[in-house]
Amino acid sequence: MLTDSHTHLNAEQFNEDREEVIQRALAAGVTRIVNVGFNRETIPSSIALAEQYDFIYSTVGWHPVDAKDMEPGDLEWIEELCKHEKVVAIGEIGLDYYWDTSPKDVQDRVFREQIRLARKLGMPIVIHNRDAHQDILQVLKEEKAAEVGGIMHCFSGSWETAKQCLDMNFHISFGGPVTFKNAKQPKEVLAQVPLDRLLIETDAPYLTPHPFRGKRNETSYVRLVAETAAEIRGMTLEEIAEITTNNAIRLLGLS
Repeated sequence: MLTDSHTHLNAEQFNEDREEVIQRALAAGVTRIVNVGFNRETIPSSIALAEQYDFIYSTVGWHPVDAKDMEPGDLEWIEELCKHEKVVAIGEIGLDYYWDTSPKDVQDRVFREQIRLARKLGMPIVIHNRDAHQDILQVLKEEKAAEVGGIMHCFSGSWETAKQCLDMNFHISFGGPVTFKNAKQPKEVLAQVPLDRLLIETDAPYLTPHPFRGKRNETSYVRLVAETAAEIRGMTLEEIAEITTNNAIRLLGLS
C-alpha cells in the first residue's frame, strides 16, 4: 500500500522501459503514483500518463528553473487543466537558486501567480525549494498559502524550517536523500514530523536512494524510502506505508 507522492515517469529516461518500470512499482507494493508535470513539455505527457493508468495521478505547474519560459496564457492553460479529474495539485512550483537559469524576480512572480491560482481553485500546491529556504517561507506567508497547504517536496531543510512549513498547513515529503548514510539532518527532521503530515516519494529518475545511488531512480524504490522512515520512527514498513498513503489520499483526494 505504498504511494509515491512525487515522480516523473514521463521523463525521457523511461522511454525505453516505462511499462516495465511501472510494473516493477506495482510488484513492490506501490498502489498510487503522483506524476509531476512542470513545464510546457511535461504537463501534457503527465496528464496522458494519468489517463492511461487508473492508479496514476498528475500535478500541473511551472517549475522555477523554467520560469523565464512561461508566456502570457500559460497560467490560464494551467487553470483549465486543473479541471481534469486526474489533476490533484498545482506544482511543482517554487524557487531554485542553485541552477540559476531564471532570474530571481521572474521566479518570484511565477511562484506567486501560481499560489494565487491555487487559492482561487482551492487546490494544494507542491513546492520545489533549492537553496531558497527563507525566500520560500516569506512568499508562502505573504501569499497566504496556508489556505490551501500542500507538500514540501523532497524536504532538505532544518527542523526549524519544517516547523514553519507545518504551521502553514504543509506536509513534509522525504525522498532518496534521507536514505544516504551521511544524511543526518533529513533523518533528524523525519524523526520529528507529525505522522499525519508525513509523505514519501522518489522524484524518479532523480535522487536515487541507497544502495542504488548514482543510478537511475524509479518508483519501486519508494519502498527503500519507506523502510528508512520505518527504521527512524521505530515502526513497521506496513505502518509507514499505510500512514503515508492515507495522508496522500486525504491531502490530494486520491481514490
